Amino acid sequence: MFNFILVFLIIASGVFYFYFKTRQFRTRSVFPIRKKMFASMAGSSLGWLLLFFGVNQLFLFDGFLTYLIAALFIALGGYVGIFNYRAYKHYLSFVDEENELNKN
Repeated sequence: MFNFILVFLIIASGVFYFYFKTRQFRTRSVFPIRKKMFASMAGSSLGWLLLFFGVNQLFLFDGFLTYLIAALFIALGGYVGIFNYRAYKHYLSFVDEENELNKN
């Protein structure tokens, strides 16, 4: 049952990654902060995908090499997810100001 939850989280993270990446590309060039915000949200989703994939591998396979690679995926995914989440929070504070500047 736990494996199904992890697979759902992996798929959901992948869907969110593609959604935010699409939003990044479709945002007009007059909103550079918003583009960076969507890029950081996509990066955060990709980090969580790596983390969930690493945890899922721990439950599927045994062996030292599997544990080593899963630990690498978990560490890298956690770092990328947290780093991009902090970048998202930083850019989010400037989105309203950017809207006011581009208001005509």
